[in-house]
Amino acid sequence: MITVAFVVFDGFQSMALAAMPVFEYANFSAGETLYDVRVLSEGGRLLRASGGLCVGTEAFDERVFDTVIVVGGDAILEQAPEAVLDYLRAGVKTARRTASICSGAFVLAQAGLLEGKRATTHWAYARQLQERFAGINVEADRIYVIDGSIWTSAGMTAGIDLALAMVEKDHGADLARSVAQKLVMYHRRAGGQSQHSALLELEPKSDRIQSVLTYAREHLDQVLSVEQLAEVARLSPRQFSRAFRAETGQSPAKAIENLRLETARQMLERGRLSLDQIALATGFSDRRRMREAFLRTFGQPPQVIRRSARSEMSM
Repeated sequence: MITVAFVVFDGFQSMALAAMPVFEYANFSAGETLYDVRVLSEGGRLLRASGGLCVGTEAFDERVFDTVIVVGGDAILEQAPEAVLDYLRAGVKTARRTASICSGAFVLAQAGLLEGKRATTHWAYARQLQERFAGINVEADRIYVIDGSIWTSAGMTAGIDLALAMVEKDHGADLARSVAQKLVMYHRRAGGQSQHSALLELEPKSDRIQSVLTYAREHLDQVLSVEQLAEVARLSPRQFSRAFRAETGQSPAKAIENLRLETARQMLERGRLSLDQIALATGFSDRRRMREAFLRTFGQPPQVIRRSARSEMSM
């Protein structure tokens, strides 16, 4: 059985505990207790989260945990309680892995556990983390990063992806997929995936443009001309292009390319299809055009992104 400790403190962000059900549902899906999860704090008292939720905790003691996860919260950006830092410094020597969710990376950094490491945090805090702790290689646009025994994740929901990656590492992809399904997640995002979503960045204001984006997402393997998209929107091509740019800030062509890139990257990181198959499925027509688009946007060819995702999961 794998023991997991979530480390919390006064004013922690309660959403960080959304990762806990991943281990609960892993037990449920497996039909046995694979994980024993505890919530720990200094003193083991009832703690109040930033949103008002109160959580009962157990006190720090000499127990050894396989996995130690420190949560985030504005309360610890400047200075985490010394007892928390001491606990993490001691725990990292015995735990198989030590992790953070969101701004919990600041706690690991304050404890000296990220020096010389690759790490991530919520994109809004990434620059601050890098400026304060120059010895960290902050990868600001990653869902989660694994560097040896240290795991760090981005914003709160990325903690769920981090926990699913742990389940996959411990017990295989099938169990992680089953847990994701029970949590009604579309799929487990790979660590190298961007924190930003092409659809979220577009944020269309009307149902008309939203329906076009939905149609495009479902037909990426087809040629998606302005004329075809305008027909879906029931507008003339000129009216459609003007309305689309006004609502999204992008041209239809640029938005469609971003959707193709995001989907292709997700497929690469899941690693089940060849580059040629992915290029066809996402509408790039061939791997050369897909490679050119990846280099323009990500600065890396598809093969490098796939290798990075595979090496991360093999750690």
